Amino acid sequence: MSIRVNGVHHLAISTKDIKGQIEFFSDVLGAELVGLFWMHGVEGAWHAFCRLDDHCSISFVELPANHDVEPQFGVSHSGTAERPSAPGTMQHLAFKVDTVEELLAMRDRIRSKGVNVIGHIDHGICQSIYFGGPENMVLEVATSDAAIDGDHWIDSEVVELAGISAEELHRYRNPEPFVPDREASPLSQPPYDPNKPQLGYPEKMYRKMLEIPDDVIRANASYPDPPVPYPTSD
Repeated sequence: MSIRVNGVHHLAISTKDIKGQIEFFSDVLGAELVGLFWMHGVEGAWHAFCRLDDHCSISFVELPANHDVEPQFGVSHSGTAERPSAPGTMQHLAFKVDTVEELLAMRDRIRSKGVNVIGHIDHGICQSIYFGGPENMVLEVATSDAAIDGDHWIDSEVVELAGISAEELHRYRNPEPFVPDREASPLSQPPYDPNKPQLGYPEKMYRKMLEIPDDVIRANASYPDPPVPYPTSD
């Protein structure tokens, strides 16, 4: 079996008002709070999870230093689905419902909480509504009747403008399968390459971290116990 990602486990959003985010996402969007605890391994940080389904959550991280960062439209936040934000930041966040009827019902739910909603709009690949969230988030709820068909939704003009060759396009549309070699697993860390994507730790510390075996990282950096213990069975 080829290994690939199959969904979103959680999307973490920085906040300086974790209560306000929880209030909005639970009351306005109906995402129940299922986690609120000290963020593992990060001193002074809180971590929250609001359930979308059993396998997907919207998450919030409140760090003390977040209170010193001022949002700037066009830099840290887009403010609308049409405006820019810094590369690597969230431009907008789209949630999913299964039908147009559910989309319109969600529009009514959001408006019933006093929040303005634009749409619905038919984009062909999906139908969507748009609204603002706490701390200048740009939010969307969308639904699709069918999977996106690349034969109709990959524009050759944009492919060319993006510098994508015919060979690259074929490769992007047909990702190489990966079947893990159980006997060779785990693979060792590749050499540090600053031209590859890296986490934002200080380089000297990060290089040291990359030298630590996986089982040592797991043994020393895991926090499997919840803040409220499960009942013990006798």
